[in-house]
Amino acid sequence: MKDFDEIKIIADLIIPTEELTFIMSRSSKPGGQNVNKLSTRITLQFEIDRSASLSEEQKTRIKIQLRSRISKSGILQISSQDHRSQSANKKTVMQRFEELMRKALTEIPVRKKTKTPYREKMSRLKNKKHRGRLKKLRSEKYNVITDQD
Repeated sequence: MKDFDEIKIIADLIIPTEELTFIMSRSSKPGGQNVNKLSTRITLQFEIDRSASLSEEQKTRIKIQLRSRISKSGILQISSQDHRSQSANKKTVMQRFEELMRKALTEIPVRKKTKTPYREKMSRLKNKKHRGRLKKLRSEKYNVITDQD
């Protein structure tokens, strides 16, 4: 496994692994004989407020976007126990962290309101008038037939 020295989130943001804390614990998933002997679950902890890599604006954005994953003390926690090896779980946790941070920090462009084109508006009104005329014609014909009987 490639050991990460730093994580590149977006073009101008790199988070060094010194800012991350890894906690190893026993996994509750199946793991054969390893399950009782080895700590294969990895929990990544990232203290947002103490990060020197992030600007105040980025910290605020992350806190808003990832509020369900952040504890009251401001620690982002991500765990992995999908694999039977510690290194594979560590790699998975790092990838999830990178993905979450990238999603939280990418700005969604604001939608510009557009006006309905004049031609479309006129076409819709023309169709409405046409349907109305057809219905009116049908009702008059029906009335004429019934009056003769």
